[in-house]
Amino acid sequence: MSHILVIGSANADHVMNFEYLPVPGQTLKSRSYRLEHGGKGANQAVACARLCLPDSRVDFICHLGQDSIGNEMRDSWLKDGIQAEGITLVDNVSTGTAMIFVADNGENAIGIAAGANAHLTPLELEKHYALFANAQYLLIQLETPTETVSNALQMAKRLGITTVLNPAPAATQELDYLKWVDIITPNETEAEALTGIEVKHEEDAKLAAQWLHQQGITTVVITLGSKGAFISSPGFTGLIPALTVQAIDTVAAGDTFNGALVVGLSEGMSIAAAVSFANAASAITVTREGAQRAIPYRSEVSR
Repeated sequence: MSHILVIGSANADHVMNFEYLPVPGQTLKSRSYRLEHGGKGANQAVACARLCLPDSRVDFICHLGQDSIGNEMRDSWLKDGIQAEGITLVDNVSTGTAMIFVADNGENAIGIAAGANAHLTPLELEKHYALFANAQYLLIQLETPTETVSNALQMAKRLGITTVLNPAPAATQELDYLKWVDIITPNETEAEALTGIEVKHEEDAKLAAQWLHQQGITTVVITLGSKGAFISSPGFTGLIPALTVQAIDTVAAGDTFNGALVVGLSEGMSIAAAVSFANAASAITVTREGAQRAIPYRSEVSR
């Protein structure tokens, strides 16, 4: 039985669509509005839960507000098979919130209120030591406090857990935690933010991967959008092409990729096979609108 531990953010995403983005002082009527369950940590935990085999376990350490949307999100995750122990409802604070304006040309403007996410501190991690002790893989991102990310990676390494960092949102400083990362999964923008190397093509990805290896990271997977994903690892180096689909919404594509990658690795797939599995899962996600509701189930990817 594989056991995956995800740590990260959970947000209520309020999404409005406009012909164009409003300028300062301007009020526009939106074409549409929807409320999505989001947050990179939550999206990745949902992907793990939907894509893993029935005898696997997925835990998600996160903080929600003691409010209606927090309870709603928690209930939906439990239905997907995420275990309840790591999910904490915090009194007198709101669930993390993102206000997302999207223009017809694809441009967007996003404002985030961390809310309960900011209360996920290193001290809170200690309360969940048992979840660490039984996990095989840790998947974490950068939407929670940096000291929490660093502590989680250190704790996992001490316990012999394979650590997977999705360095999103892009980080340009406080990179000491990289020395506790086994596998890193930046996209082109994040790879450039980390390494200073502009990543446009496979050759650029190779250079960026070399820099990341020098920080002590064994396996580098750089996602290159429609081109696929570049792997640099002891067992395989090369590009795994993406599947060709008609994309309508890429919101949770990267999160689906990360969840699927860790599921594949936890089941003993080679890094190349796990990336192929992740490419297939994320290809389905981009053909659907939304965040967590767009993430596929294992049976869909298998088909």
